[in-house]
Amino acid sequence: MSLQACADLVARGDPRRFRAAMAAPLAAREILLPLYAFNIEVSRAPWLTEEPMIAEMRLQWWRDALEEVAAGRGRWHEVVDALSFLDAEGAGRLDQLVAARRWDIYKDAFEDEAHFREYLERTGSALIEVACHALGGPVDDDVRAIGYASALARYLVAVPALEAHGRLPLVDGRAEAIAALAKDALDGLPRRLTSPALFEAAGARAILRRAARDPMAVAEGRLEGSPLSDRWSLIRAATLGRL
Repeated sequence: MSLQACADLVARGDPRRFRAAMAAPLAAREILLPLYAFNIEVSRAPWLTEEPMIAEMRLQWWRDALEEVAAGRGRWHEVVDALSFLDAEGAGRLDQLVAARRWDIYKDAFEDEAHFREYLERTGSALIEVACHALGGPVDDDVRAIGYASALARYLVAVPALEAHGRLPLVDGRAEAIAALAKDALDGLPRRLTSPALFEAAGARAILRRAARDPMAVAEGRLEGSPLSDRWSLIRAATLGRL
């Protein structure tokens, strides 16, 4: 029942990752769906209230839950219960993910490019790395490059919504700076996918190419491809192992 609850949550809250999970083998879904459900719960926690203290408490609840999971204990919660496969290393990485989400509570800008990259590496990229580790695969430079590129693509798509909520999402919002950011991620992006945990990165290359070619598409919310192109990207990732 916990797995079904996670699947329902992901289907509603993150359709792109849900499709990626459903393209994976059944055994992999038992890892991916709880992780994606966890990510939904944590990523939305800072946005459920205007009170920073309450948002901090919501995130701390998840940090406490992860500490209990790492210790072999747990608390009854559909998503937490489904995360019982995590080892101490995976729980520790997810704890860093929760801590990084504190940036979402406040309206401060990133300190610099290094801070911005660290945020992406500790959120979207870390989720992919934990999934790869839990599925028994290596977390190597290729996985980290795909994780960062996927996190950046998702983040650039979210820029208009972040700005609408009064956030300062980019360190440098000039067109040339955005193009350089996308090109840098593309340059290090491998084509081969070695784990179902990487299926969620399907479409990231196309999004980053659009951002590099037409940086104004970021602010104007024109980065996402058509449903057909997204479907083809996922089919190629799942059947050919190509990004």
